Amino acid sequence: MRRLSLGNASGIVPLARDFTRQALYDWGWLPAATADRRAAAEDVLLVVSELVTNACLHAEGPEELRVSLDAKVLRLEVEDRGPGQPAPRTPHRAGRPGGHGMFIVQRLCLDWGVVRTTDAPGKTVWAELAAPA
Repeated sequence: MRRLSLGNASGIVPLARDFTRQALYDWGWLPAATADRRAAAEDVLLVVSELVTNACLHAEGPEELRVSLDAKVLRLEVEDRGPGQPAPRTPHRAGRPGGHGMFIVQRLCLDWGVVRTTDAPGKTVWAELAAPA
């Protein structure tokens, strides 16, 4: 598992994307040899952007990004201090601004969810994506 502290960072979304991109290089997802592998890596970077942006906009900012990989699944976790419950906006209206982040996460990921912190305010929003074949 790779961890990136985001609590006092500036340029949080690009920082999170760069951190995740480096992990993808280290784990052999990048450079991508095929269009499918390139698309899988781009999906991971988009989901990271959406999770971190959502924490910035709705949850007092992200505290930590965690990225882990097993043989078949890449897991992203964004810890924040916010009390809210992320959810895709329904009904989803593609032509309207805002509200697309969790819809994108839901569409691209195998699964996603929220784990509440029991001893302090906040939560961890996680998402899992399939490793490329």
